Amino acid sequence: MKKLIFITALLALTAVFLSTGFVGAAETYPQADLNPPLFTSHVAVVIFLIVLVLVLFIWEPLPIGIIAISIPVILIALKSWTKVSAEQALSGFSNNATVTVMAMFVISRGIQNSGAVEILGSKIEAFSGNNKRKQIGSITALTGFMASAINNTPVVAAFIPMVTNLARRTKISPSKLLIPLSYSAMLGGTITLFGTSTNILASEVSARLINHPFGVFEFTKLGIIAFLVGFIYLITIGYYLIPERISAEDKDLLEGYEMDQFLTEVEIEKDSLLLGRSIGQVFKEIELDIDIVQITREDEQFMEPLSVKTIRAGDHLVIKGERKVLSDFAAEKGIKLLTEIRVSQNKLEDSLQGQKVVELIVSDNSFVEGKTINQVHFLERYNATLLAIRHGEKIRHNELKNFTLRSGDVLLLLVTKSTLDRLEKNKNFMIEREVSEETVYQFADIATGLLIIGTVIVLAALNLVSIAVATLGGVVAMVATSLVDPKEIYEAINWEVFFLLAGLIPLGVAIEETGTAEFIAYQLLRVTDIFPSLIILSLFYLFTAVLTSVISNNASVVLMIPVAVGAATQLGANPFAFVLTVTFASSSAFLSPIGYQTNLMIYGPGGYNFKDFIIVGTPLLILLSIIIPFFITLFWGI
Repeated sequence: MKKLIFITALLALTAVFLSTGFVGAAETYPQADLNPPLFTSHVAVVIFLIVLVLVLFIWEPLPIGIIAISIPVILIALKSWTKVSAEQALSGFSNNATVTVMAMFVISRGIQNSGAVEILGSKIEAFSGNNKRKQIGSITALTGFMASAINNTPVVAAFIPMVTNLARRTKISPSKLLIPLSYSAMLGGTITLFGTSTNILASEVSARLINHPFGVFEFTKLGIIAFLVGFIYLITIGYYLIPERISAEDKDLLEGYEMDQFLTEVEIEKDSLLLGRSIGQVFKEIELDIDIVQITREDEQFMEPLSVKTIRAGDHLVIKGERKVLSDFAAEKGIKLLTEIRVSQNKLEDSLQGQKVVELIVSDNSFVEGKTINQVHFLERYNATLLAIRHGEKIRHNELKNFTLRSGDVLLLLVTKSTLDRLEKNKNFMIEREVSEETVYQFADIATGLLIIGTVIVLAALNLVSIAVATLGGVVAMVATSLVDPKEIYEAINWEVFFLLAGLIPLGVAIEETGTAEFIAYQLLRVTDIFPSLIILSLFYLFTAVLTSVISNNASVVLMIPVAVGAATQLGANPFAFVLTVTFASSSAFLSPIGYQTNLMIYGPGGYNFKDFIIVGTPLLILLSIIIPFFITLFWGI
């Protein structure tokens, strides 16, 4: 429903925008000595493609990556209108920004593997104890610091299990801590060029349009100001606005997932129709949405795989399913419902056999994204029992095998120790775990990782080599020092981002070559030219940030920087000031969980709903839309 509202609003605004394009062609241009850009067939086709791409990104009938790599094909097919050659359409695949971003994903994985992020995270509890405000301040400061040096997405991936574990141990709702984690990662990513893929892509676009690529620390002073504003906001106003969606009092994970109506203990009676049959045989014959979670026989517990177990009289089974469905099944098959016995987390867990109830979070770039539990054979692959799935504030208990997984979804599982060990090592998932002594004392790995990332930053900052070459050198160093296994390189790279960059970069070329950027800028200035340049800069910030909250940060950079440069040219203003405004705004996706990957990653673990991001994010966005343009004007002029 929310996606439909976004799409409808977008189409309505486009219709109004295009109608003003025809009407306004003969009106007075903001700069009297220039002719207004014409609404040509080239401009019309490119605007249509922009709207089509935005609709598809919001609607997601196909994976984002597939939509993105379709763009070069469409641009070539319509080259008479888009003015994009085959070479330009494919330029995104070999672009310096694409290469650099992919290399940074691998370097970030090496830092993660070194244990540096986990060890720093483990110090938070020692410093903050159970003081909520201290915890928020510590998490915000540490996340921002880490996100300024390496890609912010892996930082959040490493911190989510630590934060949820910290919240549980100190009896604080994880909802209170996870929005600050994501927001501070976004703002920390604005401190240096390496903080986020948005900065690297914006630098490439800026170099092409105004011959001004970003230096590694060129906007650091502005990034620090933005981060400090966010930090102060999150420990003051934001502290009161962030909701506690997941109760801090839920000591039992089953209570937190409202499993009381879906888990029932039963006893197999002497005259049951199921006696002597295997569980696998029984479930082949029925079409009910019920699962056997555990069997207790003579005080010994058994869990998956249960299909080969033969049912005996006196067996106690824990069954997951709706109570009404289970009641009818029990009456028919000779099973006694033990409704007076509460199925708790302690009842399911067995420390001797290593059985444990855990929360498993789907990572960014996980191979299971967009697939159902059945399609990835999750239960068979990991020999686990799936109890429930949380997506945002919604908890799903039934028909779980057909549930389509997304980044940030939380799976409630009953697992064995061997399965837990496998899942902890699997980068497709995030799972709560303590920092082991072995990890704590791997100081050589930490020092090596930090030395590599430090060298990459220095080489790029001093322009000794190009940023793409510096980061590729960092990848080689990470592999050579065994911080990244060669097989991990492919897993570390977010291929959706790769295809997104490869597809969007040539779209940016089309926007520029056809005069679409100048046309859109002109239409925007017709509405805003009564305002001073500083106010126009703030409006660009707000518009880009809202757009980023609906689509993605990289898409908004590619679409908005050419328009911003066009507007600056028509105003006779400093184009670099407008480029920086759009770049910072593209890392301000505070208003929704879908516009920025780190928001999506915390959506399930925090149990948030959509409006939580609007309530918490709006005041911060308004503050930054005033402060960022002001300091851009102060530092760089307008």
